[in-house]
Amino acid sequence: MLAALFKAAHSDGFLACVNQGDRMWHFAISVFLIELYGHNLLLTAVFGLVVAGSVLLLGALIGDWVDRNPRNKVAHASLFIQNISVTVCSIVLMLVFSYKQRIEQIWDGWLTVVCYTVVIVLADVANLASTALTIAIQRDWIVVITGYNRGHLAGMNATMRRIDQVTNILAPLAVGQVMTLASNVVGCGFILGWNLVSLIVEFFFLSRVYRIVPALSVKPPVVDVDQTYLQRIERRSQGMGRSLEITNLPLCFRRFRWLVSTCKDGWRAYYRQPVFLAGMGLAFLYTTVLGFDCITTGYAYTQGISGSLLSLLMGVSAITGLMGTVMFTRLRKTYGLVNTGIISSCLHLGCLLLCVCSVFAPGSPMDLSLLMPYITSNSSAELGGMAGQRQKHTYPLMGGSNQPLLPDRSSIHWTNNTVLFDNVPSGTAPESYISIILLFLGVITARIGLWSFDLTVTQLLQENICESERGVVNGVQSSMNYLMDLLHFIMVISAPQPQHFGILVIISVLFITTGHTMYFLYAHKAKRKRRLDT
Repeated sequence: MLAALFKAAHSDGFLACVNQGDRMWHFAISVFLIELYGHNLLLTAVFGLVVAGSVLLLGALIGDWVDRNPRNKVAHASLFIQNISVTVCSIVLMLVFSYKQRIEQIWDGWLTVVCYTVVIVLADVANLASTALTIAIQRDWIVVITGYNRGHLAGMNATMRRIDQVTNILAPLAVGQVMTLASNVVGCGFILGWNLVSLIVEFFFLSRVYRIVPALSVKPPVVDVDQTYLQRIERRSQGMGRSLEITNLPLCFRRFRWLVSTCKDGWRAYYRQPVFLAGMGLAFLYTTVLGFDCITTGYAYTQGISGSLLSLLMGVSAITGLMGTVMFTRLRKTYGLVNTGIISSCLHLGCLLLCVCSVFAPGSPMDLSLLMPYITSNSSAELGGMAGQRQKHTYPLMGGSNQPLLPDRSSIHWTNNTVLFDNVPSGTAPESYISIILLFLGVITARIGLWSFDLTVTQLLQENICESERGVVNGVQSSMNYLMDLLHFIMVISAPQPQHFGILVIISVLFITTGHTMYFLYAHKAKRKRRLDT
């Protein structure tokens, strides 16, 4: 028992170091990109699309790389690439912020475009390395460390999620204070120093955990890349001539064909998993505006909610998120893992009904005429007048800030909105607070069921995926998550005004309901299979 606690303590400490730097960087890069482009969201939007697209395309390959290599090499390489990419990116940002005017005069301004490109590419590489590290540690290492004990696995999952919730607040707060009190250059220097120091600390924890858990060094044998590819080609070829023709292709083409084939096989492996519906259900929960990201908090700011009140609400939401992790461990112990997911789903959906009610409650700025394009012009004018009366306390966003596309879903990102929306009048009381109260009451309470459900699906993936496919399946799961997250940003681009937010709320709840329905189908099949086996 003491050995298990010692292992868990080292693992949790290692994850805390990783999370702190990761959350700090995700927050800072969003602010830096906005500052670089003159308080415009274009660079941030491009970065969000690059990040989502790269993980969507490369998720299976990242997971396959995790599966094929020894655990210590994967974790060390991911840590090194992530921290070095952030360090180099911070140096480039410091140079750009310090000599921005000179850089803009070189090559008719094209050097500036090159610098922006370098920053986005380095930040994307850091995110890909972070994805690989997450798959390796949270989906593989933790299962081995707990000795495949479901009770210990649930406890460690909950502990790591609590660490994640705390670092969601503390890390951005720390770097935000540095940037506010000093400057962007000092903020970049702070992140640079933090990453260099944390790289040493993370390597120490990583090596320590690897040494005290001998099972981590045991992994299924890996087949050579070219040999696996040729065997697959030979099986699919109709004759020996065709097989020889393919083997004579240049190495670059063979590698490219292998990459494409690996992606296809990874998606097929994901579809074959018994927990496929549960994983898809979790991915559908990413298509939502009902979270403490820049979109929801930016909408609240346009409704007259102050930044200080938003920070207080985020603190409450962090507490409810921690309550969800506690509820998960107790429900799993009492009712089992599958039933915990069902209870969490019902609680999540029940709380989100308050958000749906907020759309039609007094004080809501939603214009119902948007849902009735076929009405007559007279009716449109009448409804438009009614909407105008309801929206007189809805503050229009200036410039391009009506399209919040920050890529990270961190709950601290209201800081970006208070900067972006500094031209929005504040202090004017809306006609009614009922709508915004119902919205945040639903969002905050729903986090209890949300995090409990997230932990449920995470453990189902850990328990039901064979060791040889953990990496590639979880890589595809990350791709699905980013794909559904990308859809949620497309939704906001299509309907960016506060008058549209009610429609986005309804669409979000429909996506979430679909996701939970997929889980209910999985739970029904799992229980039916269990009855047949007994």
